[in-house]
This record gives sequence, C-alpha cells and structure tokens, in this order.
Amino acid sequence: MPAPRPVLELDAVTFAYGAVAVVRDVSLSVHKGECVAVVGPNGAGKTTILRLSLGLLRPDRGSVRLFGVATGSFRQWWQLGYVPQRAVASSALPLSVEEVVRSGLAGTRRAVRRGSATRERLEHVLDLMGLADVRRRRVSEVSGGQQQRALIARALVTAPQLLVLDEPTTGVDAAARAVLRQSLEHLVRVEGMAVVYVSHDPGAFTGLADRVLAVDDGQLVDVSAPVAPAAVRHAAAT
Repeated sequence: MPAPRPVLELDAVTFAYGAVAVVRDVSLSVHKGECVAVVGPNGAGKTTILRLSLGLLRPDRGSVRLFGVATGSFRQWWQLGYVPQRAVASSALPLSVEEVVRSGLAGTRRAVRRGSATRERLEHVLDLMGLADVRRRRVSEVSGGQQQRALIARALVTAPQLLVLDEPTTGVDAAARAVLRQSLEHLVRVEGMAVVYVSHDPGAFTGLADRVLAVDDGQLVDVSAPVAPAAVRHAAAT
C-alpha cells in the first residue's frame, strides 16, 4: 500500500531577497495528524519559510507542493487554514465574534458555505476555541486572547486539513495560551489535522509538537526531544 501523501512538501527550496539567501536547500514533509513547530529568533527566516509553503513567495530553486500539487497550480484553498503573524480583527467594523468566524467562509465554494454541516462546523469551532459564550459580543470588546482565537476559528470554519499559524501566542496571556494548546491538541490528536506553527519561543507548546525544527543559517535543523511515535502515545492514552 503506498505511503500517505504529505499535505505539505518542500523539496530543496532556496530563496533569497536580492543577494541575501534567507532559505537554503530546505526540505520538509508534513503529514495528516502531525504537529510541527518551527522555532528560531526573530529575523531567522521562519515567516519566509511559511510564505514559501503557502505559495505567497516563489522559491528561487526547489519546489513546494500542497496536497501533492505545486503551489502555483493549487486552487483548493479551503483545505488550508492560515493565521498570519500579528493578524488583527478590525475594531473599526461592528462585527461580532461569530461574524468574524463566519467570514472565513467568504470566497469558498457554495457547497462549503451552505447547509447544516456548515452550521455544525461553526458551532464546533466556536466551542472548540472557547468562544461560544462571547459569540454575540463585538470583537472589539473581547480580550486579545479571545480575538486571536476568533481569528484561528475563522481559519478553521472550512474544516481545513492543514492549519498554519505564525506566532499564535504573541500578545496573549497564560490562560489564553492554555485554551489554545487544548484546542490544537484536539485538532491534531482527535480530528487528525496537520498543524504547522511558527514561534520564537521554543517552549510555546512544549510536548505538543511531534517535531521541533529550528531555523539555523537558513536551514531547518531537527531539535526535537525523543518522543514515542504517535501510535504508541495513542495506545498508552487508551
């Protein structure tokens, strides 16, 4: 039986801003149900690797594929959830938390936007991200942590198979981090979603990531602590 296809694959990717090589010969495969953390100091190139992964930048050399398709030809964007660094919910618009989350359906296929399955998904992500009790409140009236979770819920409402988060814990308190961690644990371990998150804090979600990759001189270095395989962890939990 053939091995499962990666949801994200970088093959010998190199990228430079002008004459400065920021990413050098990076290869990475991420599979369904896997959580991968990319860590490193500010300016190391973490966000550049994410932008290459999402097709927002084109590599100078190498290739990038989403669900087996080159990013330049990929069109099924509802399979991907993305929350960029320092994303904010506009306080200038009188939107409720629920309306912000529902806006994630804009631009998707009609089949994704309509029907009871979509309503159930909306309820699920509001509950999962701990937002059900504040769904009717204006997003400008809730805490920074709740705003961040609303943006993540917006990325989840289309039921993507890959969630990409850039510095998801920036500017949120310890309680919000705990809720976010629990939510990501559920997405990966129960729903089988692939999650890639970038952080300058190696301990942001200690123990959650299956692999921790550090950006060092434009390359990815695996710095994961030895852990049991996912199948062994699941068996132990049951």
